[in-house]
Amino acid sequence: MSPEHGARRSRVIMVEPALTQLAKLTASETHRLDRAIVAISVNPGLGAEVPGTLLRDYADEVDGVRVIYFVTALRTITIVAYVEA
Repeated sequence: MSPEHGARRSRVIMVEPALTQLAKLTASETHRLDRAIVAISVNPGLGAEVPGTLLRDYADEVDGVRVIYFVTALRTITIVAYVEA
């Protein structure tokens, strides 16, 4: 990777439960959540593994957001299952 390029991001897709939650958030909450999703797209391993599942649980205490997601085998797509802000 050349120095002028940053890390490759995974593509983020939200499934219906996450989209439903997203529709209920205020503009401020959406902005805080967006920062968390960008962080996850750059480093899909941020969240803690949920035992017995393929899910990861990322909670950002500073911004007060939580994202439940899983990452495809090639780490190119991150699928968000749940969000809260």
